[in-house]
Amino acid sequence: MEHRHYKNVSEIPKPPAYVMRPSMHFLWLTFVVIGVVTFIFGLKIDANRAWHNYLLNYFYWMALGLSGVFFVALQHITSARWSVPFRRVPEAFVAYLPIAFILFLVLLTGVHSLYEWSHPQEVLKDVLLKGKMPYLNLPFFTGRNIVFLSVWMGTGFWFLKNSLRQDVSGSVGLTILNKTISAPFLVFFGISFTLASFDLLMSLEAHWFSTIFGVYCFAGLFQSGLAMMIVLVIALRRQGALQHVVNENHLHDLGKLMFAFTVFWAYIAFSQYMLIWYANLPEETGYLIRRTEGHWTPVALALLICKFVIPFFMLICRPAKRNENFLLFVALWILGAQWIDCYWMIYPLLGDKPVFGWQEIGLFLGFMGLFALSVTWILQRVQAVPMKDPRLLEGVNHHQ
Repeated sequence: MEHRHYKNVSEIPKPPAYVMRPSMHFLWLTFVVIGVVTFIFGLKIDANRAWHNYLLNYFYWMALGLSGVFFVALQHITSARWSVPFRRVPEAFVAYLPIAFILFLVLLTGVHSLYEWSHPQEVLKDVLLKGKMPYLNLPFFTGRNIVFLSVWMGTGFWFLKNSLRQDVSGSVGLTILNKTISAPFLVFFGISFTLASFDLLMSLEAHWFSTIFGVYCFAGLFQSGLAMMIVLVIALRRQGALQHVVNENHLHDLGKLMFAFTVFWAYIAFSQYMLIWYANLPEETGYLIRRTEGHWTPVALALLICKFVIPFFMLICRPAKRNENFLLFVALWILGAQWIDCYWMIYPLLGDKPVFGWQEIGLFLGFMGLFALSVTWILQRVQAVPMKDPRLLEGVNHHQ
């Protein structure tokens, strides 16, 4: 992989704009149509399964969009230099969040198929649900998640807007401003994403609770978010937009982060499992029993193997993280494992046996098409590299 050392910013070639081939644009649009048709037919055949499938893909892709905003804030607050050359990729992830906002409004029409606490008559018959009613009620659920999505969107677009303004003015003050914004956002992110995870996933079984659940979901968000960044960075590099500014050292650092969060996810997953197993309280153990016994045992084992064991050994050595083709394969593998994780959290509520078929495939393709179209919509309209960022030269010359 080409790695040239530049003495000043003027030597860095201005990258060409990212251009999507018409065939790819048509493919993503086709996927969206497939997703819409699949969901409509799914509602007619089995509305309960269709809404659980919708929630699975909604949370999966929403978390990927949010991971870009989190990554950008993290880079700003740490004054990171190594990530500047490809920072436009995670900055573009925010383009999916307005779509996630609209899709959340669609999700609200299916809450009665998903959440027991959304039925007042059921709440009145259940002491525990009745006690949680001040928090688990539809107006409050709707309001707080709209606030979360709005702040996530607003902050992400603010980062992007300031970054694009810097392309014109070259003002160092915009870098300082983004760093200032990042501090309160990261605090808000930690609280809001935890509550969103409680709302969307944990409240599916409102009798069950885990104080570590938000961290578990965050570990999956960042692990899969890094994987998606790697996929797009490599794609843009091969297309030419990042060819002269991203080298094996940048991929190595992305790979190290992905490896670190593979281990972190396993640590959090074990911590949650071990504490519930050790305490052996009926209100806690039911959640894991449903997901680890009977026909769900293979899914639980597949999750452990696919999301931790295999990526751990594939990424543990240095050359693996510096090989573009190999790292791309591992990133795609982890994206698939994250889907299994969301499936494992949501689908056991449908029955004792896992179900998988055209409905799951079709809706996944639909959401993927929306994500691809939204992110590439920005990447095609902005300069692929923030050429006037004061840290760009050090970022391009990043080495290990």
